[in-house]
Amino acid sequence: MSPMFVPGPMDVDPEVMDAQTIPMLPHRSKEFETIFHRAEGKARPLFGTQNRVFISASSGTGLQEAAVRNFAQSSVLACVNGAFSERWLEVAKSNGKSIDTVEAEWGQPIRPEDVAAALRQKPYEVLTIVHNETSTGLQNPVDAIAAAARGVSPDTLICVDAVSSLGGAPIEMDAWGLDFVLTSSQKALALPPGLALGATSDRALERAASVENRGWYFDLVRLEKHRLKNSTPATPATSLINALDLQLDRILAEGLENRFARYQSMATRVHEWALSHGFGLFAAEGYRSRTVSTVENLPDIDVAALNAFLLERGMRIANGYGTLKNKTFRIAHMGELTLADVNTLLAAIEEFMGK
Repeated sequence: MSPMFVPGPMDVDPEVMDAQTIPMLPHRSKEFETIFHRAEGKARPLFGTQNRVFISASSGTGLQEAAVRNFAQSSVLACVNGAFSERWLEVAKSNGKSIDTVEAEWGQPIRPEDVAAALRQKPYEVLTIVHNETSTGLQNPVDAIAAAARGVSPDTLICVDAVSSLGGAPIEMDAWGLDFVLTSSQKALALPPGLALGATSDRALERAASVENRGWYFDLVRLEKHRLKNSTPATPATSLINALDLQLDRILAEGLENRFARYQSMATRVHEWALSHGFGLFAAEGYRSRTVSTVENLPDIDVAALNAFLLERGMRIANGYGTLKNKTFRIAHMGELTLADVNTLLAAIEEFMGK
């Protein structure tokens, strides 16, 4: 398996890939319901919750839409400091919600005091935050933001996009007072794309029951009725759930603290290497992601040529996102990757630069 250092989809272990080839089971069968129940329970520690985890056949963006449709009749306060927080803003707008924003420059964190100030002005129904901005390599201080929000506006539901961090960085949903935390299968969970998981608090589910026009597919009240019967309203992605069930065993066997430490060691290596080789780091110091590094291309190397060089050696990185293309490039260090893999990649980049 040649390592990919792009921020999703990540490489999938062959054993996990093979789990998708288990013969089909009827999704209403007791056999499949047992697998579904088992996977949902094993997912909870990754979120740091005792509450429910919904498993959806969608991308993480689908659960961004679920959040605004289920929890907000009208008002949303969106924290925006990167491409995927901007996407959540656009999702809310497209669903007809009234939106205000708390903004920071790309590469800078959302400040808890700015969130608190905004919430003092208006009692928003929903606050949206991206925990780990895949575009900028920045991790927002969600715990501090949530504490500030609850102190000022305790009825505001706190919704967090953890697509590129869950399973790779600590998230304590219950301890931090979060109401909805969503993720995707193809990043730190190192599964094929196609699943989204959303942990949901009791009070958020109660709110959803009072909100009109939640839609059908992402109606969390409907999903909960079926979850209690170890099922989903519509046909689930059964093969992917088989893979999820196995991968959660592997993640929990490694141990979450060990996994977080592995990711941090790779992040630290990339950060130190970048700064010692004339590059910069786009995210502010103290807020840098442990799952993906956005490297400032200060030497102005040809990123496309670098990737072509790496592909010949079975590796791949990602260019900068959107307006950051060529100005930055991104090195993911999550999934099944190890420090040895990272060292191999960095040696190859050094070889390219030497040429």
